[in-house]
Parts: sequence; C-alpha cells; structure tokens
Amino acid sequence: MFPPFLGLLLGAVFVSTAAVLVKLASAPAEVVAFYRLFLAVVLMTPFSIPYFKELRAFESRAWIYLLLSGLFLALHFVLWFESLNYTSVASSVVLVTLQPLFTFIGAYMLFGERIKMKALAGGLLAICGSVMIFWGDFRIGGEAVWGNALALLAAAMVSGYWLCGQHLRQRLSIMTYTYVVYGTGALFILLYVALTGGALFSYPARDWWLFVALALFPTLLGHSIFNWAVKWVGASIISVTVLFEPIGASLLAYLILGETLSSAQIAGGLIILSGIYLFIRNHHSQAQRVQADHEQQPVSVPDQKHSTNA
Repeated sequence: MFPPFLGLLLGAVFVSTAAVLVKLASAPAEVVAFYRLFLAVVLMTPFSIPYFKELRAFESRAWIYLLLSGLFLALHFVLWFESLNYTSVASSVVLVTLQPLFTFIGAYMLFGERIKMKALAGGLLAICGSVMIFWGDFRIGGEAVWGNALALLAAAMVSGYWLCGQHLRQRLSIMTYTYVVYGTGALFILLYVALTGGALFSYPARDWWLFVALALFPTLLGHSIFNWAVKWVGASIISVTVLFEPIGASLLAYLILGETLSSAQIAGGLIILSGIYLFIRNHHSQAQRVQADHEQQPVSVPDQKHSTNA
C-alpha cells in the first residue's frame, strides 16, 4: 500500500498551487470555486461510475454527512477565494491553515479522538508559526481585515469538511466519496451563483485554463490525496500537514505575483515545519495502529456483501 504520510507530502505540494491560480483569475470567487469542483467531477466521471453501487445501501444519516461535507467544502472555497481579493496570498493561506484549532475540538467532540500532549504541542507550535507569518504580512486597513476575516471563516468550514470525511471514509471508497462530495459542493455553489445573478460564461481564455489547472492540481492531485489519507491518519493530522501550504504558496506568490516574503514569514515557515514534524512523529505510531486495524478488519457498508475500503 502507498505510504499515507508520503501521500500527505505530495498532497501538500499540489494544494500549494491553489492560491496563486485563484489570484491570477479574473472571474468572481464563486465562479472560480464552481469550476474548480465541476471540472474535477467531469474528469472523474469515467472512473467513478463502477463505484456508484456503494451508495445503494447508504442510509439517510450517511447522506446527511455527505451533503454536509459538500456544503462545508463549497463554503470553504467561496470564502477563501473571496479573501484573496482583499489580502495577500501569505496572509490568506496562513489564516486558512489555522484550521487545527477547529479540527482538534471537533474531532474530540464528535469522534472522541485523542491527541498526545507532544503531538498537540507540535500542532500549537505550527499554529504559532502561522500567526508569525500572518503578522509579518499584516496590513492595517478595512480591505485586509475583511479578507483576513473571510480566510478565518474558510478555516472553520474546511475543518467541518475534514471531520465529515473522517466519518464517511470508513465506509466509502475514495473515488465514491470524492466524486459525491465534489459534485454536491459544485451544486451548492451553482445554486448560490444562480440566486445572486452571477454569470458562468464570457470569461477570457486564460481563466478557463486556470479553471482546468485548479481542478487538476490542487483538487484531484491535492484534496483527493488528503481524502484518501484521512481514513488512515485522522482529521487532525491532515489539518496540521496542510500547514505546508503557506510556505509553498508564499514562494509561488513571490515567483509569479511578485509578493515578497518578509523575515517574519521565513521564520514562521521554519517554525511551521518544526511543528509539523513534531506532531506527525508523535502521532505516527497511533496512525500505524489505525491502519493495521483497517487492514485486518475491513469495514463495509451495511447490507453489502463486499468491502468498500480503498
């Protein structure tokens, strides 16, 4: 089996491209978010059809989790993409990666997930590094404050998305879960665009290439890897691992957009890496036990005669 922690590293690299791609687009945030999910669903459709049978025995409560997961993902993308219109890539991405604050609480309340003190210390250290990057790039002003507030709300939404995923991925293959959640997320955004009178077409060719890139790299090769890994390592480790994103996104913003990195951002990035290493190192043995349990006792959807584990 492909090592989950190597998958997390690759996922973080791909996800780091999202902020710059969004910032390069001229379309509204909700339109960019819609096409990111819609085109991902289109690309996945030929490979997803054989997995649809997994949904036949799904009870109503599980469908509620699926819809909630799609709603959380839709809100996350719209709020985050909108924040990039008001603040820098570094500040926006850093605030979004404060999601462990929400995920730690949610995982404990919903799933009884326990976190070792050393692992928790690593998570808090990574959060401190994120705050250092944020303050180093903070600009006092109405637009920046509004953008930062939107990014913080986006962090809360993506935490709900991961927590729903942790519940559902014990019972669905990665292909089915990803396809349905991306599809429902796209439908929620489409409804929002329709209600607000937004336009889905008449955008320059450059935007369409950016839509495709967003669907392919950070979505199919980024979030989908995280969706696969959450079954084995838990939502809390996912939340801390994506703290790699501010470093990659800030570097890309410097190279492509000309957004400079301050000394605080560089120092904060090093602190983030240290915190991620500490968290994963102390949580690794627990993740291995979870993986072993799944391999020995596969979980299937009730009333199905075969396991749906990926």
